[in-house]
Amino acid sequence: MLDILVKKGRIINGTGNPWFKGDIAIQDGKIVKVGDIPTSNAKKIIDAERLIVAPGFIDIHSHSDIVWLARPTADEKVLQGVTTELIGQCGFSVAPIKEEYKEEYKHLVMGVLGNTGVEWNWNTLAEYLAVFELQGIAVNIASSVGHGVIRFCTMGMENRSPTSEEMEEMKQSVAKCFNDGAFAFSTGLIYPPLTFATAEEIIELCKVATHYNGFLSIHMRSESDKVVESVHEVIEIGKKAGIPIEVSHFKAAGKLNWGKVTQTLKLVEDARETGIDITVDQYPYTAGSTTLTAILPPWVHIGGQEKLLQRLKDRETREKIKNEIAEAVDWDNYAKASGWEGILITSVKTEKNKDLEGKTLSEITEIKGADDPAEAAFDLLIEEDAAVSMVLFFMDENDVITVLKHPLQMVGTDSIITGKYHPRSIASYPRILRQYVREKEVLTLTEAIRKMTSLPAQKIGLKDRGLLLSGFAADITIFDAKAIGDTATYIDPHQFPKGIGFVIVNGKIVVEEGKHTRALPGKVLRKTDYL
Repeated sequence: MLDILVKKGRIINGTGNPWFKGDIAIQDGKIVKVGDIPTSNAKKIIDAERLIVAPGFIDIHSHSDIVWLARPTADEKVLQGVTTELIGQCGFSVAPIKEEYKEEYKHLVMGVLGNTGVEWNWNTLAEYLAVFELQGIAVNIASSVGHGVIRFCTMGMENRSPTSEEMEEMKQSVAKCFNDGAFAFSTGLIYPPLTFATAEEIIELCKVATHYNGFLSIHMRSESDKVVESVHEVIEIGKKAGIPIEVSHFKAAGKLNWGKVTQTLKLVEDARETGIDITVDQYPYTAGSTTLTAILPPWVHIGGQEKLLQRLKDRETREKIKNEIAEAVDWDNYAKASGWEGILITSVKTEKNKDLEGKTLSEITEIKGADDPAEAAFDLLIEEDAAVSMVLFFMDENDVITVLKHPLQMVGTDSIITGKYHPRSIASYPRILRQYVREKEVLTLTEAIRKMTSLPAQKIGLKDRGLLLSGFAADITIFDAKAIGDTATYIDPHQFPKGIGFVIVNGKIVVEEGKHTRALPGKVLRKTDYL
């Protein structure tokens, strides 16, 4: 007897080919047959007539590293059709971590990974992944190894190049993580201490990842005024390290840079012609999201969070920071790119300022009676020990569409699930299928599904996922193409999508008739299992 039989669905198998009418048989967590299956001998039969049956969506860029340890049902992802996530992005993995650096590092990444209260009872990547296996999780988890945690545990927040001994220590840490099952090496070059890293440092560490057939996931040094130069740097890293590249959340931020994605995509195309395996990922919104500390010049972060807060409390230093934010152009200046009115606070650490979540810095300036938005931002960072998240409105819809249509683009949420989070965390995939497939017809349905399934699976190296084929893992999303859509907004993001009927993870139903079953059938995926 089969475990599950999906009947009469319009099957889009992930290859980009047109849909076909058929059935899917599932047994022991695997797809055992796709096609015309006359039997009805199954424990569970899903009538998928008039519905789309697709591979489970694969989120190639996620920051769910800690939140699912607190909430393993992963509602925000499975209810939008995601069955697999690649975590540890932008350099912000939570392993490997040295015991003596845990508390300071936890504080450093709180604005991105959230304040969950989870005990970090691991040091190595293997120990961290084992925690997921012990408690269970609704989705599959694959991990990158973050440049940030490795550099922080080796050099702290120092603005310098590593010594030969420090470089060797970092290389050994990267190698250990790949032996523990990492798929990629990730870095985020706008975030201290990684903003202090040279291309040469990244190349040397990427060579280790290359040895293990990993790839580089990179948040570029600039996505705004120096976005073109940053793409050139990424390509040079790929060439010298011989490593495949995934450029994270590909964009051009700030009105003066709108339209540059045409130029940067051409650079990516040209790089592939030379033999560099470079692709990009993107979330389908004109706003980004990160920690509020990212508005500060890089030097403010030197020495760590305590030093950062001391600088913000010192009047003379504070004025210097304000002047640099107003004038500086040699770093990714988010306040300049979005304007203060374009910065929306999404999460804070304390209850004292909870009412500020969902308000812009311009609005907070009035509420607080501050002299200007910079002062309001600095005061908020001080009050919240720098643990503040934000949404930034700084992209152009035409650019979003240009990137979305490109054949080298794949979908990732860049989800930061804390407070009044960015709606991309809960609705990216249904948004594309509603707005850009059904309504604007920017993509065909089959092409959109390819970008959500087989393309990220190929990039990560998941040889048994991303397609609906016999022998593949039974990760399946079933939805109504005429009804699927996002409902989350920036002001009220905690609204689940509509139109998704069933989500199956490893042959177990996690979403049934649009409702979470509370099942936890997800697996920890390791690169070492695919070699």
